[in-house]
Amino acid sequence: MDSNGNANIYVALLRGINVGGHKKVPMAELRLLLTELGHGSARTLLASGNAVFTAPAADPGELTAALEKAIAERFGFPVDCLVLTRDELRATAARCPFPADTIDPARLLVLFLDRPPADTPFAALDPVALAPDEFRLGEREIFAHFPDGMGRSKLGDALAAAPRGCKATGRNWRTVTKLLELAG
Repeated sequence: MDSNGNANIYVALLRGINVGGHKKVPMAELRLLLTELGHGSARTLLASGNAVFTAPAADPGELTAALEKAIAERFGFPVDCLVLTRDELRATAARCPFPADTIDPARLLVLFLDRPPADTPFAALDPVALAPDEFRLGEREIFAHFPDGMGRSKLGDALAAAPRGCKATGRNWRTVTKLLELAG
């Protein structure tokens, strides 16, 4: 609970579920699982592993570990998850270095990380070799703009392969803004 007695709001981002018939996690089951973990007001967005829920104040890392364990036990496969507070998601959106209001939201991506990007191989990406795509390192995220789309993007390929030992999952700007709305 916050200082006013309200439950804290968290956002869970699951990586690589419901893609091409693999790692199927129905959103109704994810909401039920969050409720069984003691979280309230569990809501999901799209079928790609986005959830918003309430819980007493907790370390997002502990919530992440509990969710990953519960998913593995329930569905029989591991899923990398990242849990952020609503305020962390807001701060991430506020740090976007690109003019998000003038860019097609499907061509603007936030790659959420479990550590600063400077501590990952992403920091060594060569911006010149990846042009016309652009990226900027954030605090625990990478912002990427794909003016020609992600379909044949070298940057998209580089960001899709999370380095060993690093949790990373991307969301386009449309999804980020919808999660912000859902989180209130």
